[in-house]
Amino acid sequence: MGEGREFEAHEGLSREAEVLRARRESMERLRASGIEPFALRFAPDTTAADLHAEFPEGTLANDEASGRRATAAGRVVLARRHGKLTFLVIRDRTGDLQLFCEEATLGPQAYAMMEEVDLGDIVGASGVVVRTRRGELSLKIDSLTMLTKALRPLPEKWHGLKDPDLQQRRRYLHLIADPTPHFYAESRAKVLRAIRSALDSRGYLEVETPVLQAVAGGALAKPFTTHHNVLDMDLKLRISLELYLKRLLVGGLERVYEIGRTFRNEGVDREHNPEFTMLELYEAYGDYETMMRMAEDLIAVCAEQVRASLAFSFRGRELDLTPPWRRITVLGSVSEAVGEEVTLERTDLASLAERHGVNVDPKWGPGKIVQELFEKLVEKSLWEPTFVCDFPREVSPLARPHRENPSLTEHFDVVIGGVELATAFSELTDPDEQRAKFELQAAQRQAGDEETHPFDEDFLTALEHGMPPAGGIGIGIDRLLMVLTDAPSLRDLIMFPHHRPEDG
Repeated sequence: MGEGREFEAHEGLSREAEVLRARRESMERLRASGIEPFALRFAPDTTAADLHAEFPEGTLANDEASGRRATAAGRVVLARRHGKLTFLVIRDRTGDLQLFCEEATLGPQAYAMMEEVDLGDIVGASGVVVRTRRGELSLKIDSLTMLTKALRPLPEKWHGLKDPDLQQRRRYLHLIADPTPHFYAESRAKVLRAIRSALDSRGYLEVETPVLQAVAGGALAKPFTTHHNVLDMDLKLRISLELYLKRLLVGGLERVYEIGRTFRNEGVDREHNPEFTMLELYEAYGDYETMMRMAEDLIAVCAEQVRASLAFSFRGRELDLTPPWRRITVLGSVSEAVGEEVTLERTDLASLAERHGVNVDPKWGPGKIVQELFEKLVEKSLWEPTFVCDFPREVSPLARPHRENPSLTEHFDVVIGGVELATAFSELTDPDEQRAKFELQAAQRQAGDEETHPFDEDFLTALEHGMPPAGGIGIGIDRLLMVLTDAPSLRDLIMFPHHRPEDG
């Protein structure tokens, strides 16, 4: 086999350089023999999974041929040669299939091409389905086609691609070697299909809103900024989908949703990436109670698609998403955590936070301090699905004042397994109240807080034309997938997360 050449020592060449040289020499030998090492097309008529499903254990005896012809294609991930008999294992999108390659069947000239097949090459093959003497379902081939010559080798057989950083940087190699990222990619597709199906069946309309925005609003986050040369103006990558979707409510599209990429110029860790996927939806004439039911329904249907159950293991503990979910309040949960009643009227909130290990910025008001206390002392302890309700007005500039306590808002977060997955509001529709909140945010920005909501005069103009009462929710798709797949990190679920450049 070709891989044997790669381990021959050549004076003056590093091991890597020798491997690369051997691969290119193999490519040239193929071309010299009239075989193009980068084929134009191929037409497989089956997959590895299809053949294994068609011929389960017991349908063929060992050393028995089926008479069923098939054509398959895939990447060579294993090779064993025994003189005039070679076994290749190819991997396609569905799994692995063994190719039984015999000189007597292929003929000496075709069989000689086995010398040029390296691990990582992509080949096509036709033959008869058999079960070998050792009981391995195989394709006993009478035709082998080189489709793509791999000029670089796969990760080492025994060490593989184990470094999480390299798995993310070289996701294509991770996908070749490990079924886990396939599971993550397939789970994402299932979740997106399930969400679209559920919302479409409820009369929601899927829309698209601008990614480049003059004012990046809808969240308290720092945006990325770019410049449009023709318009000669700075634009921001959106940090949320919210404000343009609300403009559509003003226009009469009463149930809208968007699944889109959003961008925040923030830190990178297990639950944060500067580029991520959000679902946001808005329903005219609803409120945050409407959105609680929506959250339960959507997340449950996604769990059924990925896990086929509402109860499963996450980070070594059992998790049950069966509705109805627990409800708590921000102030109530913080009071329980510190062992004394916490209100927004307390004048010692800063010292209370410091006593509990929460550093306080002097610019923060009482609402921000309470939110920080919640995030540091409560959020990670919430395991079962929980609606955390009634946030202070200071930290909810787009939510409606609470119907019973105007110092709070009708705003809830969904926390599952200690991970915040969603935020929802009874939406603020009073343009004068919204203007006052924007002015408060502007004052906080002047005081040095960069993560405040910008003043959006165009959005206020839209609200002055009249937006119906509404409920809205945003669900972080990557975080939802992290819980449903039990992935170690959100960055494992993003095919190509951002990294610092590699040295050199």
